[in-house]
Amino acid sequence: MKSWIDRLPASAQAYARLARLDRPAGTWLLFWPCIAGLALAGGLQRAPLLVLWFGLGSLAMRGAGCVWNDIIDRDLDAQVERTRDRPVASGRISVKAALAFAVALSLIGLIVLLQLRLTAQLVALASIIPVAAYPFMKRITWWPQAWLGLTFNWGALVGWAAVAAVDAPAMWLLWAGGIAWTLGYDTIYALQDIEDDALAGIKSSARALGPRARAGVAGFYALALALWGAALWLVAGQALALLALLPVALHLGWQVNKLADASPANALRLFRANRLAGGLLAAACAAVGLA
Repeated sequence: MKSWIDRLPASAQAYARLARLDRPAGTWLLFWPCIAGLALAGGLQRAPLLVLWFGLGSLAMRGAGCVWNDIIDRDLDAQVERTRDRPVASGRISVKAALAFAVALSLIGLIVLLQLRLTAQLVALASIIPVAAYPFMKRITWWPQAWLGLTFNWGALVGWAAVAAVDAPAMWLLWAGGIAWTLGYDTIYALQDIEDDALAGIKSSARALGPRARAGVAGFYALALALWGAALWLVAGQALALLALLPVALHLGWQVNKLADASPANALRLFRANRLAGGLLAAACAAVGLA
């Protein structure tokens, strides 16, 4: 069955795939932490239009990040079955053209940035260095997924800073929980490439954990829930607020249970399921923030 991208002209298809418009899961995983931070800080009432701006920003900046990642990783991507057909690795798009596309996407992100108050703008700009450094992490550490968590959940800090002071411990706990969550879901994602990564010398948490990957994911998810629970408790001031996390806790538990099958197809399915997990987290934050 053809997707909307397959109906585009051939040159446009390549750029759409370079920005991963055919794989929206990453955009959702960037978007939901923004909304969680905004919601837990009470921003859904005060600045509801920011939800739309964060949606546009997530789409543009996820695309720009993917382009940058593909430029840096073009030689490694060519050695991995799943990634060797990516536009830059395959030569369909030149490095120069890809850089120009990344700049264009970043300009869209700049438009979104200008909608935020100064504090949030500064917090967002502080993410540039860790985002730029991410593609190099798989070359120097067995835990690039931790670095990805740091960057992919930066939106929780930006969402909070858009409407509230950044000295609140709950904001940092929400972010830290997001890092642990990303460690879990991106370890699942890395299980798809574990054999090719070994041959190419690419480091990952999936390779580091080996046969303990499922237990590792369970531990990361448990830590995420504990940190998120602490954040919600600090905002609400009562343990009853922890019930808001029950849906996401059940969903993450379902993922761990299904990870008994670590085949590439199932790993991809479970990774994509985190779009729902992020939505459930945002809903929990909204329930507490609106209360």
